[in-house]
Order: sequence, then structure tokens, then C-alpha cells
Amino acid sequence: MKFLFDFFPVLLFFGVYKYGDNNQDWAHRMAVEFLGFMTAGGAVPASQSAILLATAAAIVATALQIGYLLVRGRKIDTMLWLSLGVILVAGGATIYFHDETFIKWKPTILYWAFAAVLLVAQVFYRKNLMRSVMEAHMNLPDPVWNRVGYVWILFFVAMGLLNLLMAFVVFRTDTSAWVSFKLFGFTGIFFAFTMIQAMMLSKYIKEEDA
Repeated sequence: MKFLFDFFPVLLFFGVYKYGDNNQDWAHRMAVEFLGFMTAGGAVPASQSAILLATAAAIVATALQIGYLLVRGRKIDTMLWLSLGVILVAGGATIYFHDETFIKWKPTILYWAFAAVLLVAQVFYRKNLMRSVMEAHMNLPDPVWNRVGYVWILFFVAMGLLNLLMAFVVFRTDTSAWVSFKLFGFTGIFFAFTMIQAMMLSKYIKEEDA
């Protein structure tokens, strides 16, 4: 359930885009009706309708996530606030200028924002945020936790670069393929990285206990 909650905006973005891309008349009609007043000149190009609808859906989904947590009186992670800020800026620009370039930059900006938050916290405030998340599941010495923090920083930087490569080089003329990679590719890489790191740390713990 936590996984579905965290990935709800990404899943909704993917679903709305794919449906709109396969039903372009419907997508254009919906985009003109609900987003036309938000675009520069009131124009909504048919070719951009699906991505505009998907972007709007992702903005609403992220806002609903925060609204739900506020209503339930739960703590809202800094990362979720960052996600809302980035999707509002990048998504808002995408809708206003009806230009998908901005939303394609969104994952990179978000990944690099995560990396910056981790770096600033670890270097300037001596607080390892990844340790705060993972310490309940494993006991590691301080030097190892420091390395774990820096590994995650490098990982997020690399993910941001990978998104730029996929969005503007590999899938430069195929937005649908980029949308698919954004969901399946990034999610797969994230979980593979998490599992590999967990296995390596578990091995380290066993060797230290032996």
C-alpha cells in the first residue's frame, strides 16, 4: 500500500497519457475544455493534449496525497513537499506553454533535488537521511552509513542524467516510449539498486558478525 501511495502520481500520469494517446479526439476535447483557459493564448495543440492531461492528473494526484496526509494528521516527508513543488512548477509550465519539454525535465529536477537535500543534510548538518530511513532494519558503523549516504546521492544524480538521456536523446521523438520508460524503467532501476545495496549491506553485516 505504501508503494502504491508513493507511486500514485506516476501511475496516474502513465495511465492518463496512454489512454489519451490512444484516444486523441477524446484527449483533445478534454484538454480544450478543462485546460484551455490555463494555456498561453487559450490554444491546445492536438499533439500535446495527452501529455497536458497526464501532467494535470499528476499535479492533482500529488496534491491529493498531501491533502490526505494532512487530514489524517500524518507527517509529510520533505521529499513529498519537493515533489509537489517540482510538479507544480514543471507541470504548470508544461500546461501554460503547452510544451512537453518542461515535464520531461521534471524527473531530473526532482532526482537532483533529492540528491541536494541528502548532500546538504549530510555535509552541513551532519544528518544522514538515508540512515534515518534504513537504521531500523540494519545496524552499521558510522563510516559505512556515510558511504551509504553518498552512494544514494550519486544514484540520484545518475538517475537525473539518465532521464535527460532518455527524454532528449534516445526517445527524443517518441514521447510515448519515454512515458513508459519513466514508469517501468526508473521503477525497475530503483528497485534493482535497492535490492543490490541491501544484499551487499547484509553480506557486510554477516561478515562482521562472523
